[in-house]
Amino acid sequence: MTGSYSLLVADLVGVAVFAASGAGAAVAKRLDVFGVAFVGFVAALGGGILRDLVIGAAPPLAFSDWRYAVTAVAASLAVFRFHPQLNRLRRGVLLLDAAGLGLFTVTGTVKALHAGVPPVGACLVGMLTGIGGGVARDLLTAEIPAVLQRDIYAVVALGGAVAVTVLSWLGVADPVTLVAAAAGMTAVRLLALYRRWSAPLAVP
Repeated sequence: MTGSYSLLVADLVGVAVFAASGAGAAVAKRLDVFGVAFVGFVAALGGGILRDLVIGAAPPLAFSDWRYAVTAVAASLAVFRFHPQLNRLRRGVLLLDAAGLGLFTVTGTVKALHAGVPPVGACLVGMLTGIGGGVARDLLTAEIPAVLQRDIYAVVALGGAVAVTVLSWLGVADPVTLVAAAAGMTAVRLLALYRRWSAPLAVP
């Protein structure tokens, strides 16, 4: 499996995961089928569109490669159709969101590095790719974005982007280590939710 093919697969898996996350949040808000598909689409592709615009990849893959849009809509409609069978929908949304955060941060960072973005900039692009879809989903469903709340969210994405950049610098950023990095981010995000870790708040 080539590196470019592995990156495409990881990107599409991230799209499906974030689409399911967005669709699950939309279902919980009692939106209709179009609303569910739209929120899933934006949640899945918002971060990638931002990434492509930043690195100068025009038009963004969300519009130039039909597989991205089809994957996002298909995953959203699947959640809409089978949501009665999904137990504890909110927990499922959190799990999918954590997985999407890890996958998109990895692919965003790698694509930025391949586009020639310097390491610090690539870390920022990776973080924005990871959190962009979740922010859009929360805004569309009238929730305060998780990145602005006490939960550790953007910090996980930034840390993961730094890890991917270091792996690339060391020359060991192969599919196995990148998957491990995404899994590590997912685990840290879920652990932060479970242990209620948070960044410091301003003292009134």
